[in-house]
Amino acid sequence: MRTARLTATGRDPVVLVAHGSRDPRAAEATRALARAVAAVRPGVPVRPSWLDHTDPGPTEVLRDLAGAGHRRAVLVPLLLTAAYHRRVDIPAAVAAAGDGPDPLTVRVTEVLGPARGAVDAGLLDALGRRLAPAADFDALVLAAAGTRDAPARASVGRVAAALADRYAVPCRIAYASAGSPDVGRAVARMRAAGARRVAVSAYFLAPGFFHDAVTAAADAAGVVTVAAPLTDVPELVDLVLRRIDSTPE
Repeated sequence: MRTARLTATGRDPVVLVAHGSRDPRAAEATRALARAVAAVRPGVPVRPSWLDHTDPGPTEVLRDLAGAGHRRAVLVPLLLTAAYHRRVDIPAAVAAAGDGPDPLTVRVTEVLGPARGAVDAGLLDALGRRLAPAADFDALVLAAAGTRDAPARASVGRVAAALADRYAVPCRIAYASAGSPDVGRAVARMRAAGARRVAVSAYFLAPGFFHDAVTAAADAAGVVTVAAPLTDVPELVDLVLRRIDSTPE
C-alpha cells in the first residue's frame, strides 16, 4: 500500500474513518456524514468505516475498493485531535490493506481538528451552529472526550482559545475522561470568576456515552445549554470536503 503525494483526481473514492463506539447512534452519525458528503460529490464513492466496535474497518473498505478496480483513494480521519488513532491506528490500517493482491495508493488527510497549529474556521462555524440556540451566554466550557496525549490536549486548547476570541467570552476546557477538570468543576470555576450564564460547547462528532455524561453533568451544574454533537452539520461537511481536496505534504 502506497501513500499518495499528489492531489486527488476529484473522482477517487473517499473513506471516512471514525473512532467507533458501542452506541449505535455514533455509527449512524458517521453514516449520515458519509451520505452528506456523497450528496455533494455525486458519482464519488464515499464509504464510512470505524477503528473499533463497528464494521467495516478501514482496512476492509480499502481492500474492497482495490478489488473493485480503484487504484487511488482518499482517507479522511474523522478525529478532532491527531493523537494515537491518527498516528498509529490509521497508518496501521492502511499498511494492512497493502497485504491484499491489488495495489491501491492511499492519501491520508489531516484530522478535522486543528492541523499544523491552525483551527479551521469551518470547525468553529460548526461548533457555533450547535451553540446558536443559546445566543445569550457569558462564558463557555468546551467539553472534549479527553486524552493523555499532550499535543492533542494543546490542540483542544487552541479550539477553546479560538471560541473565546469569536464570542468574546472566557472559554475553559473540560474533559469527559482522561483529564481534568470535569464539566461540573469547569462550570463551577466559571461561576467563581463571575459568570452567570455558562454554555457548554460539545467537542464531539457523534452522540454516545461521553456526550451523555457531559450533558448530565452540565444539566446538574445548571448551564444554559449543552450543544449537540457535530454529526453532519453543513459546516462539518464543508470541512471534510476541504480535507479531501487538500494537497498532501
